[in-house]
Amino acid sequence: MKIAVVGTGYVGLVSGTCFAETGNHVTCIDIDKTKVDKLSKGEITIYEPGLEKIFLRNLKDGRLTFTTDLAEGIKDAKVVFLALPTPPGENGSADLKYVLGVAKDLGNILTEYKVIVDKSTVPVGTADKVRKAIAENYKYEFDVVSNPEFLREGVAVDDFMKPDRVVIGTSSERARKVMSDLYAPYVRQGNPVIFMDEKSAELTKYAANSFLATKISFMNEIAQLCERVGADVDMVRRGIGSDDRIGKRFLFPGIGYGGSCFPKDVQALIKSSEEVEYDFQILKAVEEVNEKQKLHLMPKIKAFFNNDLKGKHFALWGLAFKPNTDDIREAPALYLIEALTAAGATVSAFDPEAMPNVKKVVGNKIVFVESQYDALDNADALIIATEWSEFRTPDFEVIEKKLKNKAIFDGRNVFEVKQMHEMGYHYESIGRS
Repeated sequence: MKIAVVGTGYVGLVSGTCFAETGNHVTCIDIDKTKVDKLSKGEITIYEPGLEKIFLRNLKDGRLTFTTDLAEGIKDAKVVFLALPTPPGENGSADLKYVLGVAKDLGNILTEYKVIVDKSTVPVGTADKVRKAIAENYKYEFDVVSNPEFLREGVAVDDFMKPDRVVIGTSSERARKVMSDLYAPYVRQGNPVIFMDEKSAELTKYAANSFLATKISFMNEIAQLCERVGADVDMVRRGIGSDDRIGKRFLFPGIGYGGSCFPKDVQALIKSSEEVEYDFQILKAVEEVNEKQKLHLMPKIKAFFNNDLKGKHFALWGLAFKPNTDDIREAPALYLIEALTAAGATVSAFDPEAMPNVKKVVGNKIVFVESQYDALDNADALIIATEWSEFRTPDFEVIEKKLKNKAIFDGRNVFEVKQMHEMGYHYESIGRS
């Protein structure tokens, strides 16, 4: 099948590459000529494990191409995916200017039936708005489908190639057949393709991400309580996670969630609810808890240094919002950097992938180093903000030699409390005595 994907951000590039991997011919379209030129030359523009290999293979075999010309890109496509940014506006609602802008452009250039697919995370009712924007200038037959993505950064290729489920919102039998054929290679093991109306599909994505964010914030609240009563959040997590009504995933406490999805989607669902005069109280609490949790380590750090961080120097391990990505959107590490430097401290930071992106945001406010151990030079303490696998079993002899104080503040519960105390460290984590 011939497919067009409008937008070469995270969702667009992963989707386009994975569609090409099963033999489809995919044209990805973006207005950023510099990015299109890089991609056309085989220079991948995001970090995602496993993506580069199949990206280069499909580029070489001619199944994956890139252009800045929308009309040329969609000309032969049977399906056109809109994988465009929907950033939060000033009031928290999802900004649809990019999605609706392209929809209007499509209305001027369509010449035959196509299935237009909203792949971006969009509020309820967006399919209707896209349909209306196209129909302003195109009076013939087309269909608009909602097909939300459920890709987890760090394992997005596996998520796309072997999805838990595929959600498709359409009221058209013709579009349903096209989408069924397109996704058939990805669900051969029997995982469901769930068809529903467009509005239900749009809400499904927001509901899924908001529920997962709620689980995280709930466990962070439990962790706060554990610290106050002397309980161990790891034991609590195992105790409730073994209940299959709750499940084991997304129960790990830490210094809050970040990334491109959860913060934006929680905020957008709150705003969408307000627009229909519904007060979504749980999600407001989730958002409030998460904002506070990002700085949960700061009182612990300040207490260790007698509430005076002026002139103190900290090693910071981890900058991305989660491991196996270079995404720093709403990353808790950024909040820690701001709080530490505002208190008069300095920071040396290391992250395997995210340092270039952080440098664009903070400039020379902190020092970036070549290895996790370089960050320890002259540091008064170590702070862990992202649970990269290489941080889990470090050389503690090197850490002890380099740190001025045997103090570690672990925002991701990477180490075992008993082990750290046996080695003589002052060790603070989340929700553990």
